[in-house]
Amino acid sequence: MSNKKNEDIEMRAAESGNDFEGEKDPFLGKPPSPSRPRRDSGLVAYIEKLDHSPGASILAYCLSSISMTVVNKYVVSGSSWNLNFFYLAVQSTVCTLAIVLSKHAGLLKNLAPLDATKARKWFPISLLLVGMIYTGAKALQFLSVPVYTIFKNLTIIVIAYGEVLWFGGSVTPLTLLSFGLMVLSSVVAAWADIQAAISGAHSVEASDALATLNAGYAWMGLNVVCSSSFVLGMRKVIKKMNFKDYDTMFYNNLLTIPVLVVCSLLVEDWSAENLARNFPEETRNKMIIGMVYSGLAAIFISYCSAWCIRVTSSTTYSMVGALNKLPIAISGLIFFDAPITFGSVTAIFIGFVSGLVYAWAKVRQKAQDVGILPTSNKPTMSASAQSNRDAANS
Repeated sequence: MSNKKNEDIEMRAAESGNDFEGEKDPFLGKPPSPSRPRRDSGLVAYIEKLDHSPGASILAYCLSSISMTVVNKYVVSGSSWNLNFFYLAVQSTVCTLAIVLSKHAGLLKNLAPLDATKARKWFPISLLLVGMIYTGAKALQFLSVPVYTIFKNLTIIVIAYGEVLWFGGSVTPLTLLSFGLMVLSSVVAAWADIQAAISGAHSVEASDALATLNAGYAWMGLNVVCSSSFVLGMRKVIKKMNFKDYDTMFYNNLLTIPVLVVCSLLVEDWSAENLARNFPEETRNKMIIGMVYSGLAAIFISYCSAWCIRVTSSTTYSMVGALNKLPIAISGLIFFDAPITFGSVTAIFIGFVSGLVYAWAKVRQKAQDVGILPTSNKPTMSASAQSNRDAANS
């Protein structure tokens, strides 16, 4: 989601790397005065060394994205869960508050001020984001983490051909190969899921299991459409707005809060009985902690994305994103008892290979100075725009 959570947008690695350099505009008051130098030079040296460590940045990015997916699945996987709009509103609120507090603390110095005109122009993009994160939450509620992760790859294909149709992009033969592998992995994953649902089950249980899977696939299809529309729409608008770094994340989360709150109040059941079903006493505290963490995880992923790009490269980041599909899928097998079958393992492997092929296609096109896949004239975007999508997709 938020969100949770990839390969669709090229980083603006050379522009700034992260958000901790230079004030662009005054926002929410002046930053606090610099603190006194630390006396513990050993600790400062260690932190400085860690800050420039490629291995640490890659590990932090992987852990943040995996934890985001696992926590989202944990919250929405309850059999009685039906408060998705409320959950997403909590995510957006926590993320917005974290950004504001970081600005007050002087950690974010490159954040644009809130502008009413920009907010009105950006609001349709935020509505698309609501559709993306809501359909993603519903799909994750009905599907296992491995299947959800594999099917998210289909979004890349839709975005690529949207770029071809509307922005004059191009798709290379190696990219087409990766797309074919993505489709194949999704077909194998669906087949394995259906076989696991109906094998050894009575007719009534098998029918219920198939109905659950069909609902998950329907929501997944809607998520692919909403995610693609969000990315393509954001690409069209973001350059006009001159958004950088955390600007898109701040506007997206702030503008979605009223929409999510209104939707929750209008369509969700706020009776005491339903709240008790959604937040059972034995797991209530864990669920609340998970909801708060999911909002903070969007910040963690955004920072770790920029950190990884700054100390490595956008190419390395793309490869890490492809490799990260495997541990995310495996985490679903470990934490949520997803069925481990030959078909499910094969689907995960094919999806993993498709991500590697896609990332390699990007590397080759960059080396040839043709452009960034899936288009040849695609403009770059800020790290926060990508990481905001990473959180939402997780």
